Amino acid sequence: MSSGLLEDASFNQSPSFGDVDLFSADRPLADAAARAGLDLAALSTCGKDYGAAATLDLGRVANENPPKLHTMDGKGNRLDLVEFHPAYHGLMAKSIGYGIHASAHDGSDKAGPMSARAVRLYLATQAESGHMCPITMTHACIGALRAEPALLAKWLPKIGGRTYDPRPLPWWEKDGVTLGMGMTERQGGTDVRANITMAATTGDHVEITGHKWFMSAPMCDAFLVLAQSRRGSADGGLTCYLMPRYRPDGSKNQIRFQRLKDKLGNKSNASSEVEFHGAYAERVGSEGAGVRTIIEMVNLTRLDCAIASAGQSRIALSQALNHIRHRSVFQRRLADQPSMRATVADLALELEAQVALVFRLCRASERAASDPAEAAYVRLLTPAVKFLVCKSTPQLVYEALECLGGNGYTEDLPMARYFRESPLNAIWEGSGNVMALDVLRAAGRHPDQAMATVGALAKTASAAFDVRQLADTLADVLRSGDAERRARFVCEGLAKIAALAALVEARSDFAPLYGDTRLSGGRLAQFGTADLGSAETKLMDRALSA
Repeated sequence: MSSGLLEDASFNQSPSFGDVDLFSADRPLADAAARAGLDLAALSTCGKDYGAAATLDLGRVANENPPKLHTMDGKGNRLDLVEFHPAYHGLMAKSIGYGIHASAHDGSDKAGPMSARAVRLYLATQAESGHMCPITMTHACIGALRAEPALLAKWLPKIGGRTYDPRPLPWWEKDGVTLGMGMTERQGGTDVRANITMAATTGDHVEITGHKWFMSAPMCDAFLVLAQSRRGSADGGLTCYLMPRYRPDGSKNQIRFQRLKDKLGNKSNASSEVEFHGAYAERVGSEGAGVRTIIEMVNLTRLDCAIASAGQSRIALSQALNHIRHRSVFQRRLADQPSMRATVADLALELEAQVALVFRLCRASERAASDPAEAAYVRLLTPAVKFLVCKSTPQLVYEALECLGGNGYTEDLPMARYFRESPLNAIWEGSGNVMALDVLRAAGRHPDQAMATVGALAKTASAAFDVRQLADTLADVLRSGDAERRARFVCEGLAKIAALAALVEARSDFAPLYGDTRLSGGRLAQFGTADLGSAETKLMDRALSA
């Protein structure tokens, strides 16, 4: 053996993944966009941008250089400033330039505004997930601000632009702004009604005193927060407020960051603990209606979690496919080894269902205002889709990581970062049990519509695989007094029927295969145990064009 061969670092190693059109190489995504009537050429341009090697490397650099909190300057003056690496700012500028923070609301996408934005979100999160937090929150906050039209009208020109402006200035002096949110407190978490932060009315605004246990993206220009309203001795109840970083006189608002969370993943994004010391804020929505005001925002962020998790699954699977098509073991490419093909094709089948399902939910969200059946679909399925897609992603990402063997476990390659990121969306905006209970609440508040939705899904899905028995069981559990104990069963079963129905509506060749491998009684737990037969090659090539 020549010494030159030993010195060749590329010997039997797969090439780096990059300079790929992430849109056109992803047939499930491109097909979903075509069904929605979207501008495929523009989305291909976006896919090339986020799939460029230089853009993917920004994701690496942003996570290797996490944000730093500076609470004070050298003289002891309050700064409350979070410093980000230029790579993070570059990603923010790119995603705001594509309008992912606001395009669903401003009419810029004539066909399928939620769907078009979802495609760009799905692409952007493959380059880097952490910076999508302020992008998603800005998008979702617009939904909540509709409850206060005058306030939205004042802020929307700065929100809706395509310029990223990270300068620490009063919002009216900036070229563009982002919005964040702070809802949970240490004593309550998901139970926001346990909040003890107080909002005292002072003339035309309130001054808020209290804390938030999680307030992500602390360098946003304003935050939606929940606080208990007080007018003198009167208690007005939990209310939503918009809290800017600067008061109307241009002075800094009394928002004091205590520390940044040290998280498992999501390293590029800052998540803070914060105290308010009489911070200026303006009411959003009716007094005492804080939870009702943020419902629209919550639904939007939950949908984003599902879209982004599907994107994370896709970039991990793409890395695995890129590797196995170039790596040889036992005198054959990994992609030609039967066990590897079975595993990766099974991952690709899961991704087919994820993409069909999240874009079916996007379409329902677009039609909900004018179609009661679609509105019922959104109410019941938003938490269920988040549950299924976000909880499937860590396993899918792990299996993709394992396809690279030991290489996948090193920090030199991106798979370890993807894996650390993968549980996040299942936890944020309501963890698994919260999603399952929200399905029960939606069904309990609108029982007739919920049963009609389950029936319609079962009818559609059964064109590919008979799910009527499972649907009947789900309906029986929903009507029983034991539903809360079996909440996860209801949530996952409902989401899988909806995924199958979405594949049927998309006229997917793989709908029967998904039903047989995911909804039959003999299905085993691990990816690669299903018999996909002759569908393996087509599934792999659709996930990442060969």
